[in-house]
Amino acid sequence: MTDRESIDRRSGTATAGRPSAFELEEATIGRLQAALETGEHTARTLVEKYLHRIDALDRRGPTLRSVLEVNPDAFQIADALDAERKSGEVRGPLHGIPILIKDNLDTADRMTTTAGSLALEGSIAAADAFIVRKLREAGAVLLGKANLSEWANFRSTHSSSGWSGRGGQVKNPYALDRNPSGSSSGSAGAVAANCCAAAVGTETDGSIVSPSSCCSIVGIKPTVGLLSRSGIVPISHTQDTAGPMARTVEDAAILLGAMAGPDPHDDATRGADGHFERDYRKFLCKAGLKGARIGVMRPEAFGIGPAAAKVLADALAAMKSQGAIVIDPVTLPKHDKLGDAELTVLLFEFKAGINAYLGKLAPAARVRTLDELIAFNESHRERAMPFFGQELFYKSAEKGTLESPEYREALDTCRELSRRKGVDAAVGDHDRPALPDRPGERRRLDRRQLDARRRRRLPEHHRPGRLCLRASRRPQLLRPRIQRACPAPPGIRLRAGDPGAAPAKVPTNGGAAAGGIE
Repeated sequence: MTDRESIDRRSGTATAGRPSAFELEEATIGRLQAALETGEHTARTLVEKYLHRIDALDRRGPTLRSVLEVNPDAFQIADALDAERKSGEVRGPLHGIPILIKDNLDTADRMTTTAGSLALEGSIAAADAFIVRKLREAGAVLLGKANLSEWANFRSTHSSSGWSGRGGQVKNPYALDRNPSGSSSGSAGAVAANCCAAAVGTETDGSIVSPSSCCSIVGIKPTVGLLSRSGIVPISHTQDTAGPMARTVEDAAILLGAMAGPDPHDDATRGADGHFERDYRKFLCKAGLKGARIGVMRPEAFGIGPAAAKVLADALAAMKSQGAIVIDPVTLPKHDKLGDAELTVLLFEFKAGINAYLGKLAPAARVRTLDELIAFNESHRERAMPFFGQELFYKSAEKGTLESPEYREALDTCRELSRRKGVDAAVGDHDRPALPDRPGERRRLDRRQLDARRRRRLPEHHRPGRLCLRASRRPQLLRPRIQRACPAPPGIRLRAGDPGAAPAKVPTNGGAAAGGIE
């Protein structure tokens, strides 16, 4: 047997074409914590095994490119947490658990924070992002930084999800000739490939939920304000948020609770005190879908091919069998008018946010403004822009301040179409209960009564001027695990470690639907 055909049992991968058993395959946080409690594993041995896995699958073999860099202090952190455990101190369910974080979250250590950009190579943050500090306090081992769509995919209208100048193209572990969607592509791919116990991503417009779906993991985009954004490379202060990405709903709930809470440096979290949970697992129950109202948008949700339509139909049937009330179809009357206004908002907010972020970097930083960032990319075009350009950067640079009437009008349009004429209108259209007037007759509620009843039923974040920072009484975290389509013989599920098809080629077009924004 040649070296190429041998099995690396420490990493649990076979280079001959099929992955062998990996000791931590699909291991949940609960399972890992139990192994730590019994002494079967230590935080150090978990770090060692995941680092071997990263080396075997991310650096070599199928070269997933989901991890940009590993933490040189990971073993030191693990040893300190092991010592705490030995002395009887356990911080919580994340104590000693290796976690990857997206490379747009600041870490004040020996890791860099670059948003995947060559322009920020070598940049060391002065302080941890707020949620990074909370993860450290919870006892998580920061294993490394995950690759991503460069600048969270807000650079070009023709980008490829999962590509960055620093890390190259992230591959989908289930189908190596596909990208894993973005921009939290590395976080999703690493979790799916068992390169970490769980990961943290960020989302503006689908960057957590989309790669989570495409990589068959669980991702949660919380309501803006539940998790702090301070210390995170920004796109939009009205839409950005970090969120957990894990292989089970319970693991995602654990990670969410560890990061939630008010931050004096993020105004959106001011109302969080007293309205967030330390542990969201208490909301998980098998009957969580009973009575839940789920709307289905057609034809958008079913216009992407018969195979995908069948998956969605099966999922709806499963939800109904668990007691969900499926409203099919649901129409958001003006949702198709949102795109232009939203892009305008993002262009204004990106300019303001990125200039503020870059302006706080060390004086030796290569770039300190958006204009300098654009100039850097142009002067390093061969490396920084080999496949697509920076059209969104140019458009953003042309915008004015957040006091501009154009910005205020676009923001008001977004709120109007997404709230009053969006979700509120859809709920109203499908929430007209009939009440008995007298025997044999029924009457409909008048508009004022209907609005009052509907507002009582809406979660906090749908009420004008309010922010949702309170857990729902009904669990909202349940979702089916989807078997991904892959170029493999029928009945065989392509797993990470299988060489699969030829290496992915980075497309020069076909970015995200909304102008490459994620």
